[in-house]
Amino acid sequence: MSDYGSGDELLADVNVEGLVSGTKRGRSLSHDQTREVKLSKRTKAEEPDDNDDLIDRVAKTTLKENFGFDQFRHEQFSAIRSILRGENALVVFPTGAGKSLCYQIPAVAFEKIDAAKNDRDQMGSGITIVVSPLIALMKDQVDALLRRGIAAACLDSSKTYEQMQETNAAIREGRLRMLYCAPERLNNEGFVESMKHVPGGIRLVAVDEAHCISEWGHSFRPDYLKVARFIQEIKAERVICLTATATPRVADDVARAFNIDKSNVFRTSPYRPNLQLLAESVNTKQDKFPKLFKFLKEHPGSTLVYVTLQKQAENLASDLSKQGFKTAAFHAGLKAEVKTQIQDDFMAGRIPIVVATIAFGMGIDKPDIRNVLHFDLSNTIEEYSQQVGRAGRDGKPSHCMLYICNDDFYLKENFARGDLPSRQSLRRLLEDLFTRQPVHTPEGEIIKLNQLSLGQDYDFRASPLAILLATLELRFGLIRAVTPEYSVYKFEAMQSYKRYVGGDYSKEGKAIFYNATQARKWYTVDINAIMRSTGLLRADLIRKLNDYNDRGIIVLKASGVENRYKILKKLPSAPEEIDELTDKLYVDMEIKEKDALRRTQEVADLITGDKCFALALAQYFGMGLPDGKTKCDHCTHCLTGKRVMLPPKPTPTVNMTAIQKILAVCKVRDDPRFLARVAFGIKSPRVFELKLHNNSVFASLEDHDFDLLLREFTRACEAANSKKTD
Repeated sequence: MSDYGSGDELLADVNVEGLVSGTKRGRSLSHDQTREVKLSKRTKAEEPDDNDDLIDRVAKTTLKENFGFDQFRHEQFSAIRSILRGENALVVFPTGAGKSLCYQIPAVAFEKIDAAKNDRDQMGSGITIVVSPLIALMKDQVDALLRRGIAAACLDSSKTYEQMQETNAAIREGRLRMLYCAPERLNNEGFVESMKHVPGGIRLVAVDEAHCISEWGHSFRPDYLKVARFIQEIKAERVICLTATATPRVADDVARAFNIDKSNVFRTSPYRPNLQLLAESVNTKQDKFPKLFKFLKEHPGSTLVYVTLQKQAENLASDLSKQGFKTAAFHAGLKAEVKTQIQDDFMAGRIPIVVATIAFGMGIDKPDIRNVLHFDLSNTIEEYSQQVGRAGRDGKPSHCMLYICNDDFYLKENFARGDLPSRQSLRRLLEDLFTRQPVHTPEGEIIKLNQLSLGQDYDFRASPLAILLATLELRFGLIRAVTPEYSVYKFEAMQSYKRYVGGDYSKEGKAIFYNATQARKWYTVDINAIMRSTGLLRADLIRKLNDYNDRGIIVLKASGVENRYKILKKLPSAPEEIDELTDKLYVDMEIKEKDALRRTQEVADLITGDKCFALALAQYFGMGLPDGKTKCDHCTHCLTGKRVMLPPKPTPTVNMTAIQKILAVCKVRDDPRFLARVAFGIKSPRVFELKLHNNSVFASLEDHDFDLLLREFTRACEAANSKKTD
C-alpha cells in the first residue's frame, strides 16, 4: 500500500453507532439538537472577552508543561489565541518555524479550559483532527506526542484491524485528543459519518500543507478540495490552515475556502539571515559537475543535493562516491526500509550527503544541515523556498547554491506539457465515464473506475486525471468519490493455514477456505465472486482476511484499487452536452499547463533578476526584509553587484525531415498533440503502449519549440483526415 493509502477497507465495517459515547446516547433528533446547543454555547463562551486571561494563561502553561518550551516564536501565540477563542486561522510560517504547535497546543488546552470553566459534562472535551499528506509525517508527530503523554493516534493503511479498533474505542471513550489522517480518507463515507458523532465534537480541524487546496498553489492536490466540505459536514467548531509556502493569491484562496478573516492570517517572513543564497550559471549540464565537486570540498557538513529524476539521484550519488564523498541517493522508487535507513543515517550524521528528489525533506528536522544545493532548477519558487529552508535551523551560517543552465528548462517543460492531454482524449474519456452501467448498492448508484486503466486507455497521466475527477465532483456536482475497493486479494499461506482456516467454521472462514485458488506460492481470493455466490458482506470477508493476516496465519497482499463514485445527478449523455463539458474542462487544463510553465520561469527570473535574492524571495510571498532593508548583503547578487546571466539560447528552425520520419514511424493521425509529444520526448501511457519510447524518433526534436511542433503535426493530421473524407 502506498504512502498515501487511506486503508479504507479497515473502516468498511465501522459501526457508526458504536462510536457514539458509551452512555447510550441515541441518534434521535432531540439528542442531536441538544448536542448542537451545547457546542454552540461552548463556542460562544470562547469568543474574545474576559476569558482572554484564562486562554493566555492556559496556552503558556501548556507550552511549558507539555512541550518544554519557555516562550512562543514568531506569530505562534497570536494564532493559538485566535483558535482558543473559537475563530478560524491561517498560519504561513517558513519551514522549521514551529507550525505544528499552533494546533497541538490548542488540542491539549481545550480540556484544561473546559476544566477551568467547569464545562466538562458528558459530552467530553472532543478531539482535534489533523489532515496531513504523508503517513511518515503523521507517524513522527504521533510518536512525539505519545512520548509527551498526549493521547494521539494516526489512521493509515499500515494499521491492523485491532489497532483500528483500539483507536475507535479511544475516540468512543473520550480518551483521544488528536487524530491524524490523510486527505484521501475524507472519501470514506463511514469515516465522515463516524466523525459526526464523536463525544464532545470536533473541536478543531488542522489542515497541514494547506496550499494544496488552491489550484494556484505549487502542489495542488484534488483531495484537499474536499476538506472544506468535510469540515462543514462534521460541524467542526473551528479550523486552522497551515503552510510554509503561500503567495498572497493562494492565501486568499485558502482563507475564502475556510471562512478565515484577514485579521486571522498570520505570516512570518521567509527571510533567514543565516542562509547565504547563491547561484551560478553554466553553459551545459556537464559544466555543473566540477563546480559541485569543488563546492562540496570547500563546504563540509550535512548536505542535501536536489535533482529532478530518480535516475539522476542514483547517477550523481555514484559520481560523488567516486570523488571520495560519502553519499546516498534517495527517491520515491526505493523500498520503504531503504528510505528509512537512509533518512536515519543522515539524521545521525553517518551519511553526510544525500542526493535526493523532492521525495526527501518533508518533515526532516535536522538542525545542522549546512548546505542545500540545487543541481537542477526548482519547479517553483515555493519548492525552492521549502528546500533552502531546511538548511541552518540551528541559526548557524549555511549555504544554498543553485546551478542553472539553459538545459534545465527542457525537463521542466517536458513535465508541464505532458500533463495536458489532447481534447480528443478528454472527450472520449468523458463519454466512457458517462455511459458506464452503474451498480445499484445501498449507498446509491455507483460507477467503478480503475484510474490506471483509464490513463492507459485515454493517454492521461495520473495527476491530471485525478484533478479531472475531482472537478466533476466539486465543480459540476455529477459524482462523489466514496470508499475505494481493492479488486485483487492474494495471500501466502503460513504453516498453520490449513489447520486453522480449515477449522474456522464461520461463514466467512469457510467461504475463503473453499474459494481461494492456489498458484505456486500465492492464493487468490475473488471477493466479488464470493459475495455473489454466498450473499456475504464484503466488509466481513475483508475483516476475516485481515484477522488471518494479523494472527500470522497468512501474509495478505491487496492490489488493484478500484475507485468508486456515487452518481449525484443525471450524467450528460447527449453529444452536445459532452462537447460543452469537454470545452469547459479543456480550457481549465490549458490554463494549468501555462501556469506550470510560468512557475518555472519565475524561478529563473528570481535567480537572474537584478535584485537581492532574499528580497525577491520575500516579495514573492507578499513580504519584505526586516526593517525595510532592500539587500541582505550576502547573496550572490549582493556580493557581486551583478545579475546571474544565462548564455543566449538559439531557436532552431523546424526540421521537416525529422517530422516526416516521425510521421513514417507513427501512424497516429487522430491526435497531433500526441505526435508532438513523441517528437519532444514526452512519455505517456500511449507512448509506452506503442513502444515509441524505445524508437530513435522519440525525443528527436527535443530542442525545438513545442508549439511549433504542435502546429506542424496539426497540419499533417488535418491533411491526412481530409484525404480520408475525399
